[in-house]
Amino acid sequence: MKSNIVFEIGTEELPALELHNAVKQVEDIVCNQPGKLFDYDEVKIYSTPRRIILCITGVPEKIEAKTQEFKGPKLEIAFKDGKPTPAAIGFAKGKGLEVEGLKQKDGCVFATKTTPEQNVLDMLPGLLLGLIKDINWKKVMRWGSNNEEFARPIRWLFAMFGSKVIDLEFAGVKSSNASYGHRFLAPGKIELNNADELLPALAKANVVPSEDERENLIRNQVKEIEAKTKLQAALPEAVMKEVVNLCEFPTCMVGQFDEMFLSVPKEIIVDAMLMHQRYFPLFDAKGSLTNKFIIISNGNPKCESTIVDGNERVVAARLYDAKFFFEEDKKKPLESYVDKLNEVVFQEQLGNMKDKANRVASLSEKIAKDCKLDANEVKQSKRAGYLAKADLVTSAVVEFTQVQGIMGSYYATASGEDKVVADAIREHYMPRFAGDKAPKTKVAKCVAVADKIDTLCGMFAVGQAPTGSSDPFALRRGAIGIISIMKEGLNFSFVDAVNYSLDLYKKQGIKFDRNKVSEEIIDFVITRTKVSLKDLGVDHDSIEAVAAVKVEEPLVFIARAQALDEARKNNPEVFENLATAFARANNLRNNKLGSKFSESILGQTEKLLSKSIKEAHKNIEGALKKDSYKDALDELAKLREPIDKFFDDVMIMDKDKKLQENRLKILNAFVDVFSNIADFSKMAKTK
Repeated sequence: MKSNIVFEIGTEELPALELHNAVKQVEDIVCNQPGKLFDYDEVKIYSTPRRIILCITGVPEKIEAKTQEFKGPKLEIAFKDGKPTPAAIGFAKGKGLEVEGLKQKDGCVFATKTTPEQNVLDMLPGLLLGLIKDINWKKVMRWGSNNEEFARPIRWLFAMFGSKVIDLEFAGVKSSNASYGHRFLAPGKIELNNADELLPALAKANVVPSEDERENLIRNQVKEIEAKTKLQAALPEAVMKEVVNLCEFPTCMVGQFDEMFLSVPKEIIVDAMLMHQRYFPLFDAKGSLTNKFIIISNGNPKCESTIVDGNERVVAARLYDAKFFFEEDKKKPLESYVDKLNEVVFQEQLGNMKDKANRVASLSEKIAKDCKLDANEVKQSKRAGYLAKADLVTSAVVEFTQVQGIMGSYYATASGEDKVVADAIREHYMPRFAGDKAPKTKVAKCVAVADKIDTLCGMFAVGQAPTGSSDPFALRRGAIGIISIMKEGLNFSFVDAVNYSLDLYKKQGIKFDRNKVSEEIIDFVITRTKVSLKDLGVDHDSIEAVAAVKVEEPLVFIARAQALDEARKNNPEVFENLATAFARANNLRNNKLGSKFSESILGQTEKLLSKSIKEAHKNIEGALKKDSYKDALDELAKLREPIDKFFDDVMIMDKDKKLQENRLKILNAFVDVFSNIADFSKMAKTK
C-alpha cells in the first residue's frame, strides 16, 4: 500500500532572496541522494514567505526485506599470507561487515548484506530532521533557549505520512497534523486528517503555495492595471523574483505620489521605488515616468484604501529625501566633490578614490589618443575620467547607491560640463552585466575601458586576482566588459594600456613585479576572450591554434580566430591538409639550424617551395599590416600544393648532411610563415 508524505516547515517570514535557492536545495537533497532509501512516484516542493512544503507521492508503507551480494577484490589482493589486506578491510567496512563476514568464491571475495523489512514511518523522523539541518542559509539565527539554527524561527511543523503523524521535534517545536493559513486573512490553526488535505486547505486559507502561481497572479493583475490606466509597468526580473517571495496572497494596488517629485531625475525615483520599496513604477506611452506606481500587497484587499495610503506615505518620505539631496548636491559644481574622494577608500593597498580619479583621467587620455580621437575628444575623455567617480560622495548617491554615474551625469550637466562628458560619466560603468549594452560614444568607451583596466591592474598588482569562484571585485565581469567595448569599435593597444596603467601605480608607490603582473593580466583577459569566442560558436581548435602563437591583443585574437574558423569551414579540405603539412614540417624542423637555406643546391621542387614561401611571407606581412587576416589565410592556403609536392618528391633526411640540413632549413622557413598567424598543429586532427 502507498501513501503520500507531506512535510511543512512553518516559520516567521523567510528572507525573500534566499527562499528560491532554499527550495532548490530541498529538491537536491531529496532527489539527488546516492541511493534511494525508498521508492516514490514524484517529489514537489512548494514555498511561501512563511513555509517550505515537501510533498512526496506514492511512497510504500514498508520496505521489503532483501539480500544483496557485492563482488569485491580478487583473493590475491584481498589476502596476503592468509591475512586480510587494507583492500579487504576497506571493502568489508564499506558494506557494514567485519572481514570475517566476507565469503570467497570464483577467485574473489563477496559481501552479502541482508536488509530486514522496515516501516517507512520509522525512518522518516531522522530523514526530515536531517533535511531541516541540511538547508544552507547565508545567515541563520537562534531563538528562545534552543541551540538549533534556521534562517528564521520555526513556529510549526506539519508532518504526515498518509493519515499518520510523523513524530519529530526541532528547536522545541513538535510535529503535528496542524498548519496555519495566511497571517492576516486566515490566521487560525488548521487541523487535518490526512497529508493530502494540506494544499487544498491552504488554498482555502488564502495561501498560494506555488511560487510560479503567485508570479502569474501578479503579472495578470499588472496587465489589468495597465489596460485600465493605459500605462506600462516596469517589471525587472530580479525585483519580481523577490516580490513573489514577499507575499502569500498577492494583490496588486495602484498608488500615486505628488507630481512635483517628477522634477527629480527619474532614475532616482525608480531606484527609490524598485530597489528600496519593491514597487513597480508606471510609464506613459512615450516612456516617460508617471506619478503612479503598483503596490504588491500581502494584506486584506478589503482594506485597499488604508494599504495604499500607508504605502503612499512611505514613497513620499523617500522622494522628499531624494528631492532634497538632489537640490542640495546641485548647489556645488561636480568638480568640487573630487577632493572629497580622498575620504573614500578604493582598496586599502591602492589608495583612495581620488587617486583612482587621477589615474583614470590619465589612462582615458592615453586610450583616446591611441584611438586617434580628435583633440577635443581627447580632452573630453580626460575630463570625464577625472569626474567619473565624483558623485560617489554626493548625498543622493550615498543614499541611493544604484544611481552612481547617473547622478554624476545630471550634476555634470548642471555644472555646465560638455554633454559628451556628462554622457561618458553616465555610461562609464557599462556594460554592468552580461548582455548589457556598451557605452555609445567613443569618449564614454575610453573612460569605461580606462576605469576597468585601472581596477584590473590594481587588483592584480596587490595579489587580489580572482581565485576559483571567488571574484569580490568583479574582475571577470570587468574583463568581459573591456572585450565587448573593444569589439564595439574602440581600437587601441590593450597591452600598452595595461603597461601604462601599471606604470601609474608604480608612480603612486605601489610595489610589484611589473612584467609578471602584466603577463598575468594579459593572460587573464585573453582567457576571457577565448570564452567569448566559444560563445560565438568559434571552434575550440581554431581558438587554441591562435592562442598557441601568444597573441596578446584581444581584438587581434578575435579577428584571427574568426578568420581562421571561417576559412577552415569554407575550405575544410585545404586547411586540414595544411594543418597536417604544418604538423609534419614542425615535427621535422630543427630550430638550431635557422631558416637561411642555400638556393644554389635546391632541386626543382625545392625551388618551387622556396618561391612560394617568399611570396607568402611578403604577402602575409602586407595583409597583417592591413589587419586583413582573411587575405593572410588565403596566402597560407596557396602553400598546400608546393608543400605536398615537396614531401612527395624530396628525401628530407638525405644521407648527404649538407642537403639534409638545407632541406630542414626550408622546413623552418615554411613553419616561420605560419608563426604570426596560428599554430596549425593544433588543428591537425580531423573533427
